[in-house]
Amino acid sequence: MKNATLSTVARLLLGFCLGALLACGAGAASATEISQLRVERADDGVHLSALVRFDIPPVVEDALLKGIPMFFVLEADIYRERWYWTDPRVASAARTIRLAYQPLTRRWRVNMASGLISSSAGLRATLNQNYDTLPEALSAIQRVARWKIAETSDVDLDATHKLEFSFRLDLSQLPRPFQIGVAGQREWTVSAQLKERLRLEPAAPTAPAAGSTEVAK
Repeated sequence: MKNATLSTVARLLLGFCLGALLACGAGAASATEISQLRVERADDGVHLSALVRFDIPPVVEDALLKGIPMFFVLEADIYRERWYWTDPRVASAARTIRLAYQPLTRRWRVNMASGLISSSAGLRATLNQNYDTLPEALSAIQRVARWKIAETSDVDLDATHKLEFSFRLDLSQLPRPFQIGVAGQREWTVSAQLKERLRLEPAAPTAPAAGSTEVAK
């Protein structure tokens, strides 16, 4: 009888451990990650490109399907390093992206605007696009392509600079009841930050237009 009880307890403990491991694995898979970062210096400014990998948490997707839009914020800051004092910020840029589901058309809409906003009414989108599926809409949000984060004159080539780039789901834009309910809940967290020394690369060459002829020099 005693051996049977011990065997039952052992099985329960094993099941608990396996469940904990699976939960940890699921949490790791949904982590937000910034990759393929590239910063280019061109005649018209300094441009940032990157890929932000993340999965939409089930609770966030459920809220989207109920008609609640989500706002994602990208921020980039460039600091000039100084050994004798605090590093001054020489450039700063922000972008707000709104993701919403349209029940009538069953399509997803992405609105992208420069800067931070204080409310959804303050969003002045510079890019509006509709998508048939959520993965397509997320792909547009995750890929940052040649985003201008500074003027060329802001970055001194003879100095050393640091880059701070962040991406997050802005919970402050949720309706007030939701803000109270999700405060401190990890399943609502979509956030990543990268800090590293700024490495400027030359702008990628532009492909010649179709039918154009290159003149030999």
